[in-house]
Amino acid sequence: MKRSTLLILSITGVYSAILHTAAWSVNNFLMTGPKAYLTYSSSVAAGAQSGMEECKFQFGWERWNCPESALQLSTHNRLRSATRETSFVHAISSAGVMYTLTRNCSLGDFESCGCDDSRNGRVGGRGWVWGGCSDNVEFGEKVSKLFVDALETGHDTRALINLHNNEAGRFAVKDTMKRACKCHGVSGSCSIQTCWLQLAEFREIGNYLKIKYDQAHKLEMDKRRVRAGNSADSRGATAETFHHIHATELVFLEDSPDYCTRNASLGHHGTEGRECLQTGKNLSQWEKRSCRRLCTECGLRVEERRTEVVASCNCKFHWCCTVRCEQCRTLVAKHFCTRRDSAAPNHIRHRNRGHRR
Repeated sequence: MKRSTLLILSITGVYSAILHTAAWSVNNFLMTGPKAYLTYSSSVAAGAQSGMEECKFQFGWERWNCPESALQLSTHNRLRSATRETSFVHAISSAGVMYTLTRNCSLGDFESCGCDDSRNGRVGGRGWVWGGCSDNVEFGEKVSKLFVDALETGHDTRALINLHNNEAGRFAVKDTMKRACKCHGVSGSCSIQTCWLQLAEFREIGNYLKIKYDQAHKLEMDKRRVRAGNSADSRGATAETFHHIHATELVFLEDSPDYCTRNASLGHHGTEGRECLQTGKNLSQWEKRSCRRLCTECGLRVEERRTEVVASCNCKFHWCCTVRCEQCRTLVAKHFCTRRDSAAPNHIRHRNRGHRR
C-alpha cells in the first residue's frame, strides 16, 4: 500500500465504536490519507454502528449479547480473542460498512461513484434484460476493504482469521442482493422486463450471518507450527487449514468462555440482572426459552418484577384538527435473572458446551 493511501486507524476505532452506552460513535477514528477517502469516513462510521446494532439484535436474548466490549477486539494481555462470537463481530461490522457505502453511493452521496450499469442492455434471462440502476457493491466492497482490513497489520493466524471473517461479511452483502424488475409492454402486458440488483434489508444480512455463526468452523491448527509466529512454517500451517474453508464461512480458533459468569478482565458481564422473556405475543421458541437459557441453566433464578408503564390511550379526534389522548398507567410483568441466595457455588449448573451462549 502506498504511503499516501495509508490509513491509520486506532485499534479502538471501528471496533470500539461505543464511547457511551447511550451514544454509538466512531469519532475516534484516526485517519490520514487522500481527501477522497476521508469523504467516506462518516459512512464507514455509520456502517460500523449499524453492524453492531444488528449484532445486539441478533444476540439480544442469548448469554453473550454483543456487549460494548465486543467492539474492543484489541488484545487482552496481548492476546486477541478468536472465538465464534468475535468471528460474527468482524463479519457484521465489515458487512455494515460495505452496505452503507454501497447505499450512499447509489443515493448519489459521493461524487466519485454512481449506479452500476455495467450489465445494462444484456439479456439476463427469458423475458428480461439488465437495466436500471443496480447498487454498486463493487465500490462498497473496495472502499470497505480499504478501511476495515487496515486494522489487521499482522500476519499471524488470528489476523488471517479476522481478515477471512471480514471477507465473509462482505460476501453476505453480495449473496443477499435481490433482483428488482419493471414491466414493459403494450397495455401492461409485461412482455419484457428490465431488471437490476439491489441491496436486501440489512436485517436479512444479519439473519444470514447468524446462520453462518451457528455453522462456523473451528480451525484445528498445529500449535507447534502456529507458535512459530510470523515464520514461513506458521504461515504454511495456516494456509493448509484455510484451504478447505469456503470464503463465505465464518471461522474461529478458540472455544467460547463461560458467558454465564462475570469476567471483568475479558469484558463479560455474565447473565445476572439480565431480562428474559416468559410471556408475550408472537415470541419465537428461542425467545420463550430465554429465561431457562439465561437464568436457570446459569445457576440463577427467575424473578418477576412489576413495572408501571405510562402510555397514551383513549385517543379522540377533535374537529379541527387535533387528537387528544389520556395517559393510562398499567402494570407490566418483566422477568430478570437473579442470584439464588441459598445456592452454593458448587451447585451452579453451568452448561456452556459447544457454542451455547
